[in-house]
Amino acid sequence: MKPIRTGDPAFERLFDRIRKRGKVFDEELLRTVQAIVQDVAARGDEALFEYTERFDGCRLDSRSAVVSQEEWDEAAAGVAAEDAAALRIAADRIERFHRHQVSEGWFSREKDGVGWGQRLLPLQRVGIYAPGGLAVYPSTVLMAAIPARLAGVEEIYLVSPSKGRVVQPLIAAAARIAGVTGIFKVGGAQAIAALAFGTRTVPAVDKIVGPGNAYVAAAKRLVYGIVGVDMVAGPSEILIVSDGRTPAAWIAADLLAQAEHDETASAVLVTPNETFAGEVALEVDRQLEHLPRKAIAVRSLEDFGAIVIAESLADAMEMANRFSPEHLELCLEDPESVLPRVRHAGAVFLGSYTPEAVGDYLGGPNHILPTGGTARFASPLGVYDFVRRMSVLSFSAAALAGYGGPAVRLAEREGLQGHGRSIAVRTEAEK
Repeated sequence: MKPIRTGDPAFERLFDRIRKRGKVFDEELLRTVQAIVQDVAARGDEALFEYTERFDGCRLDSRSAVVSQEEWDEAAAGVAAEDAAALRIAADRIERFHRHQVSEGWFSREKDGVGWGQRLLPLQRVGIYAPGGLAVYPSTVLMAAIPARLAGVEEIYLVSPSKGRVVQPLIAAAARIAGVTGIFKVGGAQAIAALAFGTRTVPAVDKIVGPGNAYVAAAKRLVYGIVGVDMVAGPSEILIVSDGRTPAAWIAADLLAQAEHDETASAVLVTPNETFAGEVALEVDRQLEHLPRKAIAVRSLEDFGAIVIAESLADAMEMANRFSPEHLELCLEDPESVLPRVRHAGAVFLGSYTPEAVGDYLGGPNHILPTGGTARFASPLGVYDFVRRMSVLSFSAAALAGYGGPAVRLAEREGLQGHGRSIAVRTEAEK
């Protein structure tokens, strides 16, 4: 990782390459996924199981695709006691954080005879996607299912590819702890389509949440409107702003923790300290030699990693806001004083003792976050993603008489005389 300055002409090319990485919006990929989605919508289980056999190498049917209670119990019971304890600690902290997001509706009767308010209603049925290919993420099950349960969702279904094996024990245990209703051994774009349209085996849901590969992300994009989705996420990313007071070995470890995700992950350090930038670069090379997923991390760092030398801390923060990263670490002497400068980030990690990795598991805040610059307008997954807002309005006769005239006038100015008449017939009847 050769350091680069923000003023270097090559920096803008690097910035553009990092922001545009991933294949979520690749037109050829979208066409491929669209064909899968349409086929599952048309043929249901038949298409779902055909694609599962083609991509996962296993033949399922309406019985074997469903994780039975016996299989679920047996798999969850196979988790080591220490692992089960860690999952329960994570679940408790995730629940404690997300309880702060639970809110109630309101209704107010005003003095002028108008009553208005808002009801908050939980979604009835939600689908969660949990990756099960290159890696297994029980933490994602906790992050997705716990907020849904707190919101009051009645049915929470999990889809995760099993490659023909029994359900992965950690996934089974996490699902049990989090309150998942049922598990299906299907994944990929075909699983997203099944959740969106419903099949004989997989029920149609109201919303689909959870991360996946480019095919899963593309499928979520295509079914949006049929169902709700949390976000169309791309490859994971971290940006670290450091003043050079954190040990270089720690920063290097944080960069590698992100780079080991996959070859399109992005890990970026921005610092005004040129000497420190060089020290981190050396540490990355040294630690890479001992990283089990070295090949993946090397490719990620070569293509989408960077150590950026900023002119000042203010310049570094401006770069952070331009990147709008999924994860933003502020490894600074006084990170709280800098936090107000952060305009765009999915999640912020304050101080040298708050590595992003701890947030992945049991920090409390959700790790399902907007990527690829979408933190400019999107938010972390939370309880609020699993409720609908319903407006309520009530006018008394006196209130309608008082406000009817201006309302009729606006309707007429918009050329909608019928709208105006539906108000006027009531106010005239009261005269």
